[in-house]
Amino acid sequence: MPQNNTHQFDAIVIGAGMSGSFAAKEFCDNGLKTLLLERGRDVKHNVDYPTTNMQPWEFKHRNRLPQQVIKDNPVLSKCYAFREDAMHFFASDKDHPYIQEKPFDWIRGYQVGGKSLMWARQVQRWSNYDFEGPARDGFAVDWPIRYEDLEKWYTHVEQFIGVTGMKDGLDTLPDGDFLRPWELNCVDKYFQDIIKENYSDRHLIYSRAAHLTESKPIFVKQGRTLCQSRNICQRGCPFGGYFSANSTLIPWALNTGNLTLRPHSVVHSIIFDEKLNKATGVRVIDAQTKETTEYFAKVIFLNAATLNSNLILLNSTSDRFPNGLGNDNGLMGKYVAFHNYRGNINAVHEGHQEFTTTGGRATSMYVPRFRNVYKQETDFLRGYAAGFYSGRSRPLVAEGVGNELRDSLLTTGAQGPWYVNSHMMGETIPKETNYVALDQGNIDQWGLPMLRINVDYDENDEKMLQDFFEQFTDMFEKAGFTNIRTGDNGRVPGNDIHEMGGVRMGNNPETSLLNKWNQLHHCQNVFVTDGACMTSTSTQNPSLTFMALTARAANYAIEQMKKGEI
Repeated sequence: MPQNNTHQFDAIVIGAGMSGSFAAKEFCDNGLKTLLLERGRDVKHNVDYPTTNMQPWEFKHRNRLPQQVIKDNPVLSKCYAFREDAMHFFASDKDHPYIQEKPFDWIRGYQVGGKSLMWARQVQRWSNYDFEGPARDGFAVDWPIRYEDLEKWYTHVEQFIGVTGMKDGLDTLPDGDFLRPWELNCVDKYFQDIIKENYSDRHLIYSRAAHLTESKPIFVKQGRTLCQSRNICQRGCPFGGYFSANSTLIPWALNTGNLTLRPHSVVHSIIFDEKLNKATGVRVIDAQTKETTEYFAKVIFLNAATLNSNLILLNSTSDRFPNGLGNDNGLMGKYVAFHNYRGNINAVHEGHQEFTTTGGRATSMYVPRFRNVYKQETDFLRGYAAGFYSGRSRPLVAEGVGNELRDSLLTTGAQGPWYVNSHMMGETIPKETNYVALDQGNIDQWGLPMLRINVDYDENDEKMLQDFFEQFTDMFEKAGFTNIRTGDNGRVPGNDIHEMGGVRMGNNPETSLLNKWNQLHHCQNVFVTDGACMTSTSTQNPSLTFMALTARAANYAIEQMKKGEI
């Protein structure tokens, strides 16, 4: 293609979620003309947040889902954030079908910004114990990197997006570059002290979250201001108080003059030139007109979100790669893993009756993983982290009718007891039997094969769930909590929205698809830096690691391009 052709770029990034937008930002900052492709519609910050300032009574269904919406979206309607105030940010089940060989809730956000608009905003670094886990336990291939490789990139991301947190000094959960935290309430502090007194290996810490709690020049330059603790983040934040690609990365990249953003662009496949032995571009189907267009670049970053990135690579076939781009070993789409969120525990705290809370904060408390960290100590592999929440209930006073009912509802009732609850986030083991594949017999409206998903729990997950119940019951009992109730919520894989793997990193091309720089072993100008690249899942929320891997790989690609190696 001639250099002045409008379809020629230095870099193409597939997917305008948080990892893809971070790649685009890095390329644009370094002067590369970059095309950012997004299959969904455009969502502009502070323009396309239709519900962000609505009051509860302004919602037609009081923020509940109409029955027809539930009927059309049996998967999405199980997601905690899919309600009337944010359902426009989710890709509907009806319009985007897939094949479930086993129950799998595939939660998707097809728009510029992706799921960064309605994510839970929890950001924890990995430690060396997480990266070394597969090598020690033998449950997956060895990661080709360690914490030292990502440490400065974690900092790079944190300083740009803004993360509130405390310096905890834990080797299992490295500290980051934090903004000031919100205050802990009295029950948080009480349970924190109980754990410290009774356990040497367990900690209750402030949960690190991507919110601005103080201003810095970088955030002013981004046009963002402080989090208002509204706790309606899934609607889109007009303040830019929490990090999203829409408020931060995409405007930043556009301001360089180097970004071309193209929404409504369904990527069909990556084009491989067998004579040049490298990828030369991407084939795109216009989501509205169904017309096909090709775009070309020296380097391609695939960040379409885990399962769609697998789909695109599997669909990128050629004489050289009949089973998918870079898929010589046949492992692409296999070893998919996720986080087990099935365990919950609730209780009542009868103390601290003289205290209550006022206002709010946009994060919770967190118990880092403590099982099988330094040695194998249980009959299951790996472990789990957990969230922790506390608050006071307020009984509803609803007596009388008419004016009497109105007055009783407006009357502040007596405070009820404190409630406490926790949920687990367990690491699942990547297995070859957990896979995704193309279903050529079922084609979607853009002519792409649907994805067939076969992912499930195993015995290890069941043992881990029971251990969570036992250990947290013990912790709650030591705190004197009463009415302790444990429960398996029955969430199926995918509902955690943390699917990872299928195009895993590794040292050996025979057992992995990507090298330590996130390049395909057999097509080194194609990089995969979203969840598809993950070799294992650990227990931390994964988004921060996706962005750190992306920033590291993008800057490596820039260096290689300057050297003429790509």
